[in-house]
Amino acid sequence: MNPIPISLFLILISLPCFGQNPLVIDDTHKTETIVETIPIDSVWAGHPVGFSLLTHKNRQYIAYYNADRNMVVGQRNLSDPEFDLHVMPTTSRETHGGTSTVLGWDSHNSVTLGIDKEGFIHLSGNMHVHPITYFRSTKPNDISTLQQHMEMVGENEKRATYPHFMNTKEGELLFHYRDGGSGNGNEIYNIYNCATKEWTRLLDTPLTDGQGDMNAYQSQPTLLKDGWYHVYWVWRDTPDCSTNHDLSYMKSPDLKNWYNAFGEQIAMPATLDNKSLIVDPIPVKGGIINLAARMLLDENNLPVFAYHKYGPEGNLQFYTAQLKANGWNYRQITDWDYRWEFSGNGSINSEVRIKDFKKRADGYYELGYWHIKQGHGTILLNDNFENVGKVLKPAPFDEQLEVAGTFPGLEVRTGGDIGKAAEKGVRYVLKWETLNRNRDRPREKPWPAPSQLYLYKLKQSD
Repeated sequence: MNPIPISLFLILISLPCFGQNPLVIDDTHKTETIVETIPIDSVWAGHPVGFSLLTHKNRQYIAYYNADRNMVVGQRNLSDPEFDLHVMPTTSRETHGGTSTVLGWDSHNSVTLGIDKEGFIHLSGNMHVHPITYFRSTKPNDISTLQQHMEMVGENEKRATYPHFMNTKEGELLFHYRDGGSGNGNEIYNIYNCATKEWTRLLDTPLTDGQGDMNAYQSQPTLLKDGWYHVYWVWRDTPDCSTNHDLSYMKSPDLKNWYNAFGEQIAMPATLDNKSLIVDPIPVKGGIINLAARMLLDENNLPVFAYHKYGPEGNLQFYTAQLKANGWNYRQITDWDYRWEFSGNGSINSEVRIKDFKKRADGYYELGYWHIKQGHGTILLNDNFENVGKVLKPAPFDEQLEVAGTFPGLEVRTGGDIGKAAEKGVRYVLKWETLNRNRDRPREKPWPAPSQLYLYKLKQSD
């Protein structure tokens, strides 16, 4: 490994530049219409946890927790008016090797789906530093035949968190998760062999290794327009979320050989010792939280990041980092007077969120966000990733949905599609209602009545 000089991290830091006449682009006409609504089931409303929706070819698959907190799966043909639902057999951690199909109070315990090249369904979830909870169907395209497997590879599977399935560009199914606890864990990747029906390690080492001192909160490898996979992360030293630091990045053509942003191959696993992987050396308590970043490739296929951290005055600000020939170019793109002081353990309630970061058809870039004081907004950026104005958007879909329940504190939850609809201009969204996060601790009764889970089919206006 050849670390780059630290001076390359400090190329340019500029304050927001709005010019004399900030640009305003009106996109409020680009609305979405609900063209289909499918009631699915009654679900638990005492706290939020991630559900899973997977559209694959002409079918949809779903996994969630019902009103009794039992794990439920379902499927439908896209032409069907309802899902065929199946409640998973009830198991407890005490009697089932530390795994369970019943949700407790932990908002980390999402459930997720994957599908392999032969159409077999894979399911994992309900684990936060628990043994892997994993199911696989015995028939292709039939979620009702899911059966539990107590192991995948058989090693480093007793303290698993953040399960995710993904498919490579060749269609191979991968599974990745964190092995270990917050502040002390490694990112593990497995690959599935359809012929043998077995999982093996994709890599001989973890993808990221905190060396016993920290763990990486990383994005899923994402295939971008250059044909490479891109991953970014922050390190965290302890379960306290304020100890996140050092926004970092690497890329790979094949998920096995990895390179830094400057095209130099790196030794695996990725560690903090390799300073060439650091995009911005944000310190502990510097204002970045788990995955509070988005990335894209510019017109030269070089990475650009949008993220938040504390600015010179101590308030939380958005920044961009653009890779140039001589290093990273930083720009502060907001000038807000509010500091989000996050800290502590467990699932916390966000006060600032980056929603999307993308290039527009007109050549500009846009950064969408939600801020507890500023509300929803979209910043307009030029090709130097300077703030040059704003984009007016219609109200977000979830804000257009009214809370149906009467219990105090209920909020609308939405979940996107981890698959992709084949129909142009269409996307699918799950909607339900829960109370907010409670740092993964039980709430005293009374609890809210179950809420209704819906699937919405949305059509983008022309």
